[in-house]
Amino acid sequence: MAVALFNGISKTLLGLDIGASSVKLLELSRKGDRQRVESHAVEPLPPNAVADRNVNDVEGVGEAIRRARRRAGSRTKQAVVAVAGPAVIAKTIELEAAMSDLDMERRIAAEADRYIPYPLDEVAMDFEVQGLSERSPDKAEVLLAACRKEHVDSRAAALRAGGLKPAVVDLEQHALERAFALLKPLARQADEWVAAVVDLGATITGLCVLADGQAVFAQEQLFGGRQLTEAIQRRYSLSFEEAELAKKEGGLPENYQETLLGPFQEAALQQLSRSLAFFFSTSRYNELDCVVLAGGGAALTGLADVLKEGLGAPALIADPFADMELAREVDPQALAADAPSLLTCCGLALRRLA
Repeated sequence: MAVALFNGISKTLLGLDIGASSVKLLELSRKGDRQRVESHAVEPLPPNAVADRNVNDVEGVGEAIRRARRRAGSRTKQAVVAVAGPAVIAKTIELEAAMSDLDMERRIAAEADRYIPYPLDEVAMDFEVQGLSERSPDKAEVLLAACRKEHVDSRAAALRAGGLKPAVVDLEQHALERAFALLKPLARQADEWVAAVVDLGATITGLCVLADGQAVFAQEQLFGGRQLTEAIQRRYSLSFEEAELAKKEGGLPENYQETLLGPFQEAALQQLSRSLAFFFSTSRYNELDCVVLAGGGAALTGLADVLKEGLGAPALIADPFADMELAREVDPQALAADAPSLLTCCGLALRRLA
């Protein structure tokens, strides 16, 4: 279930994923019992506009959001963004089940310094009741989420600079939970499988392990597709833009696979193997049923096969839109190409539709 750090009132929201190298925008609607893609867009960001998950250039990000809105043609103004990684503190606590939401809010505010290692006036907090405690039926399990206000405020400021109204700041791992339920052919088995969602971004690779459809482990590594792009740039004397295009569309010399792509894929496997070894050693799980590749690097030639062999589990490239209708204005080929990088964005856009 999702936790918002502040809320709006719109029934539909734009999912807006602010990454290290681009902003991704997605608008969904519901038609009967099916979701429908109304619009989407991906726009590059200025260099270093976002670094280590921090928005450093609010105006630069805002301008990219404006371009994305124009390209998508969306009129929806309210948007949902996410915070993730070390910026977020999420803890499950137990409170008396008979308490009202207001009483819970007061109790949490009074005791928050027990759970949050920052001055409370620098923190944005929210909570959500998860259900009754299995250990104590008179207690409720409550998910407490907290984040430094600067992370929330910078994202809200970027949205406003892009002409949008910030309605919700969500948690990225909860957006992934919602999006994961849409993946085919896993949807019917999602509650029975342990799946590793690997988000290979430009500078950060995120790992989120889901069991019974819920996130049970999350970790990030400073490793991403930009390293491969820069290696291509150096070896073949290309501009960064030319190297990025060649990485995606091909046309590089025959030795590219042996000298650059293969070693990069092996490095990705090693990073994930270490993270998963830690997860297995600290949990009751000892194997994966599936690996889901997301992010801009998901479609790298041969990566799914390398991870399948190295991790011992089937690997597939994320496409959360496989069972969705498309508005007439949506380009199916462009959406299919962007689909792996839109997994988080899709989960955000589902915030009011799920």
